[in-house]
Amino acid sequence: MIWLGIDTANSPLSVAIVKDGVLLIEELSMMKINHSLRAMPAVEEVCRKASITPSEIDAIAVSEGPGSYTGVRIGVTIAKTLAWTLDKPLYGVSSLKSLAMNGQLFHGLICPLIDARRSNVYTAVYRAEGEELECVMEDQHCALTELLTKLAKLAEPVLFIGEDVKLHEHVIREQLGDRVRFASLAMNVPRASSAILLANKSEPAETVHSFTPQYKRITEAEANLVKKESSHE
Repeated sequence: MIWLGIDTANSPLSVAIVKDGVLLIEELSMMKINHSLRAMPAVEEVCRKASITPSEIDAIAVSEGPGSYTGVRIGVTIAKTLAWTLDKPLYGVSSLKSLAMNGQLFHGLICPLIDARRSNVYTAVYRAEGEELECVMEDQHCALTELLTKLAKLAEPVLFIGEDVKLHEHVIREQLGDRVRFASLAMNVPRASSAILLANKSEPAETVHSFTPQYKRITEAEANLVKKESSHE
């Protein structure tokens, strides 16, 4: 079985092809270039290098969010278009859980983190149980202080993973002290191959057209509309 994996949920880009449980190729990039310009060419490139034609792909796994609105939307749009065109099943996986897969060997809590601006983050908490990740805290959008308060109560070592962790390192150390660990540079990169591994253990979307990104928060425009409607009540 041949899988195509796509992760564009944040500024890093990852595309991979896995055949019968073997990773054939994985392209990773940390360059902050618009995914609309490079995601589809990256998909075409990995297929070419792996000598795989699009028609040979059996299933598609995509990081469905949360993360950058634009990044998530582009990845999901490409995955849906390919799944529809090729008539293949589409699998959506959490961008946070996929990132947390990099910390599977850590003994303690694994906390993937994506900056959401204004001292807010997209985050979740997992614990490695063999080859599985046990969910301790579901994917969510919350204030960083709220997350750190919850982690402090759990009183376990915590591994923070993600390119954006460095933006909050000082506050994290200040709140959690010596229980904090920070992932190495390579571990902070999301991997499309991890999305494929997670998709192997999940169910595909019922229909390609019904598949939607998981932003975990409303857009600013939606928030402003809610405020406007509330002011008229």
